Amino acid sequence: MTLRFHTLDVFTTEPFGGNPLAVLFGGDALSTAQMQRIAREFNLSETVFVLPPTRSDALHRVRIFTPGRELPFAGHPTVGAAALLAELGLAPKGAEVPFMLEEGVGPVPVRVRRVPGEPIYAELSVAQLPQYGEAPDAAAIARVLGLDAADLHSNGEGPRAVSCGLPFVLVPLKAPELLAAVDFDAAAARALLAGGWAQQFYIYARGYEGELRARMFAPDLGIPEDPATGSAAAALAGALGSEASGDGTLQWLIHQGVEMGRPSLLHASAERSGGRLTAVRVGGHSVLMTDGNFGGA
Repeated sequence: MTLRFHTLDVFTTEPFGGNPLAVLFGGDALSTAQMQRIAREFNLSETVFVLPPTRSDALHRVRIFTPGRELPFAGHPTVGAAALLAELGLAPKGAEVPFMLEEGVGPVPVRVRRVPGEPIYAELSVAQLPQYGEAPDAAAIARVLGLDAADLHSNGEGPRAVSCGLPFVLVPLKAPELLAAVDFDAAAARALLAGGWAQQFYIYARGYEGELRARMFAPDLGIPEDPATGSAAAALAGALGSEASGDGTLQWLIHQGVEMGRPSLLHASAERSGGRLTAVRVGGHSVLMTDGNFGGA
């Protein structure tokens, strides 16, 4: 079997930045085990298979795999796949158009924006508003990160476990400089999170002029560190939006991947109406890098 594939750098406007993504077409007859082997072969944080939808309201169905396992939802594969579908003419035409992608978590609304001379921008709206689980003790998290427990609080926030489709332990740091000081212990992280609700860490700090800086570690998924994580940005925006007061739109620019040499920029927002959170969105640009044929599936 030969599959057509493309790779993109997602959450960047420049090649060799952002988070690389592989997208494959023509894998309708593949088994889950075959898809997993292909994802391990690409060895990127995620690989996406675009398939015919099973829902009438979805344009395409996508299955998302890390090198370790399949995910019900992930941000950079959703954003990248949506941008690629628009690039290839497999999505509705227009300057700004919405459509639906079917994922394991359910239907995920996306919107693509085309501006002449710029990479395509795609934005997802989460299918699941924030859910909360139990986070590990701050002192134990600090040992995993090689930091002091006093470093793990900022702006009245502490560690919490949050999901907008994929659970993360959100860890606020009191200064952005501490992100570079993290000495992540993958073995200790696995032991701490074993059997827990969330298996990934998203570490963030408030930077300058309202920006956020972040790093993501997911040893259980076969991802030592991720340069851009849309599902984590969604969880963070969902948490911050839930914890806010009043109504309106809250927006954040999240810089990730800086310490890896793959700077990424994620646009996150939360909508509040009637005193409650009503929507969470994450978007960014994608740059098409390669295309070819994959054989031996």
